[in-house]
Amino acid sequence: MLMLVLGKGKTGSLVAQVARERGHSVRVLDLRENSGASSLTAPTVAMVDVVIDFTTPEAAVENMRACLALGARIVVGTTGWYERLPDMKALAHRRGGALLYGSNFSIGVQKFFQMTAQLARLKDYSFEISETHHVSKLDSPSGTAITLKEIVLAANPAAKVEVFAHRVGDVNGLHIVTAKSASDTIEIRHEAFDRRGFAEGAVRAAEWLVGKTGAWEFREVVDKVLGDEM
Repeated sequence: MLMLVLGKGKTGSLVAQVARERGHSVRVLDLRENSGASSLTAPTVAMVDVVIDFTTPEAAVENMRACLALGARIVVGTTGWYERLPDMKALAHRRGGALLYGSNFSIGVQKFFQMTAQLARLKDYSFEISETHHVSKLDSPSGTAITLKEIVLAANPAAKVEVFAHRVGDVNGLHIVTAKSASDTIEIRHEAFDRRGFAEGAVRAAEWLVGKTGAWEFREVVDKVLGDEM
């Protein structure tokens, strides 16, 4: 399988490494090489089985538009662009492309999402979501924290949910969900020690996406991607 990775940052570079370790051929483009999605032409995209994007919110939208307009398949790990999601979904369906996006591709975080959904069913509790990331992270709060809030409210629409964001050093990602009542406090947390979990999840998502058309959020299909592992 040939994967085209967009973005040569820490996560994008690790995605390329993991893809090679899993036996795939990989091509990588940085933001300069693919400015304005200029490298995502019909001949280039036709040679690729799937594209994986770990760039910036602005670049990701341009890359999605270019890929999906050509009927290509793209996995997007970039966050901060979700106001454009309806347009991207519509384009994927209209042109026969495939879009798989997610605020976090870590398999551990996906399990954390499922645990949060169970915790959120508690009544008479208020909820706090705290996230800490490295100082260079562009979006605040993180896409993962926003997803956690959405999960809580989906399970418990009347719940009070506060979100706190912190930017410290080179932290890879710490998320804490706290449920408080008059009687007790329950806390669950996920801490990423490095970016490998994100990279492995993104590559496995890309493997699953090949041959498909449509649009999905990763947590909607993670059970299918991983099979018995979840």
